[in-house]
Amino acid sequence: MKNKFTVGETVYFTASNVARPAATGTYEVIRVLPTDGDERQYRIKSSTEAFERVAKESQLAVA
Repeated sequence: MKNKFTVGETVYFTASNVARPAATGTYEVIRVLPTDGDERQYRIKSSTEAFERVAKESQLAVA
């Protein structure tokens, strides 16, 4: 399975309604994670948050 995003790439993150509120703006892809079922996951980081998030590929868009 080919990754849609690469480490270091800047992306927009769309949080689901049940997730904790997310910072607006862009995020940096920190790491590509194993798939969750049939969807790739990524570890992402916003410069305005002190922690990293895990996001599914469908929650990310090219910035």
